[in-house]
Amino acid sequence: MKISTILDKIDEKQLFVPAFQREYVWKRDDAKELIDSLVKEYPTGTLLLWETASPPELKGPHKYDAKQGAVRLILDGQQRATTLYMLIKGELPPYYTAADITNDTRGLYVNLETRELAYFQKMRMGNNPLWQNITDVFQGKVDAFNISDKLTAAGKESGTEVLRLLNANINAVRQIREREFPEQTIPVKATIREAIDIFYKVNASGVALTEAELALAQISGYWPQARDLFKAKLADLEANGFVLKLDWLMYVLLGCLYHGGSEMRRLHDMSNRDALQAAWKLLDTQVLDYVVNLLRNDAYVDHTAEINSIYALVPILVYCHDKGGQHLTRIESRKVIKWFYYSQIRTRYTSQLPQKLDRDLRALTESDEPFDDLLQVIAEEEGHLRIEPYEFEGRAIQHPLFSMVRWFVKSRGAVCFTTGMTLRQNMGKRYQLELDHIFPYSKLKRAGFGIENRVKYSLAQEFTNRAILTQIANRAKSNTDAAEYLAGVEARFPGALELQCVPPDPELWPIESYEEFLKTRRALLAEHLNVFLDRITRTGEVVVPVTLEQEVAEGESAELEFKSTLRWDLTEQVVNKRLEAAVLKAVAAFANSQGGSLLIGVDDNGQLVGLEHDYATLGDVDRDGFELHLRNLMNQAIGTAFVAKSVSVTFPPLGDGLICRVVVRPAQSPLFLRTVAKDGQASERFYVRSGNSSQEIPSAQLKEYWDQRFT
Repeated sequence: MKISTILDKIDEKQLFVPAFQREYVWKRDDAKELIDSLVKEYPTGTLLLWETASPPELKGPHKYDAKQGAVRLILDGQQRATTLYMLIKGELPPYYTAADITNDTRGLYVNLETRELAYFQKMRMGNNPLWQNITDVFQGKVDAFNISDKLTAAGKESGTEVLRLLNANINAVRQIREREFPEQTIPVKATIREAIDIFYKVNASGVALTEAELALAQISGYWPQARDLFKAKLADLEANGFVLKLDWLMYVLLGCLYHGGSEMRRLHDMSNRDALQAAWKLLDTQVLDYVVNLLRNDAYVDHTAEINSIYALVPILVYCHDKGGQHLTRIESRKVIKWFYYSQIRTRYTSQLPQKLDRDLRALTESDEPFDDLLQVIAEEEGHLRIEPYEFEGRAIQHPLFSMVRWFVKSRGAVCFTTGMTLRQNMGKRYQLELDHIFPYSKLKRAGFGIENRVKYSLAQEFTNRAILTQIANRAKSNTDAAEYLAGVEARFPGALELQCVPPDPELWPIESYEEFLKTRRALLAEHLNVFLDRITRTGEVVVPVTLEQEVAEGESAELEFKSTLRWDLTEQVVNKRLEAAVLKAVAAFANSQGGSLLIGVDDNGQLVGLEHDYATLGDVDRDGFELHLRNLMNQAIGTAFVAKSVSVTFPPLGDGLICRVVVRPAQSPLFLRTVAKDGQASERFYVRSGNSSQEIPSAQLKEYWDQRFT
């Protein structure tokens, strides 16, 4: 389909974008690269269209009318189509509003002599007629003769050759409209579910969409209004300073429904719809607003720009959702806030987000005091909770400790050094409080703290050399000595320095004492922050179970064994029944010893293999089919009664995949494993654990072992 035809069909309401697609997120470099490839006649991908007379919810204001007959929906290629629409027509396509456009890629310029592409730069392009807005070129508003005349007026070469070159390049740009995008079309007979599945597979093979975005696409398929409802709520929160994204919201919903963070595919099935709508109603009408107000009023968090990781809000929201939207007790809310603070200071969710959410959200259902549990997890992983003075050294304002300082000084009623106004202000659109160097950098630079010395420079930029203000004011202060500045603050607003933990000793204020000033303020901040955090509430020590990751890292033992697969031979690439026999041997050995766990999908080195190989050998089953096959094997070889009572099978996440965990409790009486030899002869064997392996006990030694183990 020609590019010009694509744009015409969008205007003629024959080509649409389904609501389950994400918004326009391309950046200017993406748009520039697309045009560059088209000018050079490079391949630029294909369009995947779905022709249907029963379309799902559409983006934009247009509502489908059955009288239209079959229409086409763009399933893959909408970012390219939107880019071309904006650059060729200079307008937003009808299915988008300005709020849906993350980056406006209009305003691209082309040099009609070199075909170079760039966004407008006044110094470079302002007086150079060779640079023209590419939209004007597409729309025929640029003329080679006119440019030639302007070149002549500027005293530049503009003869016949230049005119010919300009004309050729103008035509090359305009010819883009006639380029073909190869198209593939899903037929009319496809259902919405089938179309979304195809959309998922197309996007899952690349990097275009995140797991959360793909989950949202599936949700929008079985709940067409979902995206607009989510966006409306997020817009309302953003207007109040809490800027949150749709990706983030998918983790919240996954947590509410499944108390996990890694299996985003669980949201794909339409069987979730009723539970999802109920969870969203509670979040929308009660929980989200309540948690935001809790953070504002009790944690002194005025906006998300102060938060190191917004994913720390997920366990809090899920916890409040689990309580049916009821307000937390005073003790509960203080424990939540204390954990929130430490999650930020210790950067709980800056890596391994899904796995950490799995662990933390599981605690909400398993622990009587979940936030005591979660706080102890942070303490054990970090080695400590206490803040030490050395942690401030060389730390700039981007460090999470600075946010903690900001919340702390606001809790004390600290005031702006310039105006005397409290720092607890409704900042409107101006989210961030302003900061000011106490010791002016210009002075520090002359004293040897410039960029020539990396260590000294980091000290000059350390956030302990910052005061928190409500607005940019008193610019004349920029070169004022710290001693004069601080003396003036204390005179105008007595006690203001102490509220921001600024050392009150004037002997520390001369620039010669700068490093001693930092050392003293670090100690003050550490002391005050530790007292503040300790006094929020008392948290009890709880028994924190070892995580699966920690268990695997410890390696195999008498109570833990790894198996790469249940039945697929990774070396020979065939089904191998001996592997099933090895699994059954391990189960029997655990039962005859002190019990234990078998992890299927983990190799001998503790690396994730996953279950997909085994799934495929069983006819592309899911974990339910895998468990059914495994239990049938155990029932036949060990006995249904023991398996039903003493063997549990679960599928916990490990890394980016799932494994199978078989937990075997100790048998109350000797348990034999029934086996069949190659000649068809049946026999019974007795296995036990010996170190990290399963060993058969010869019949001559059975009585001695039984007497020790079962009597």
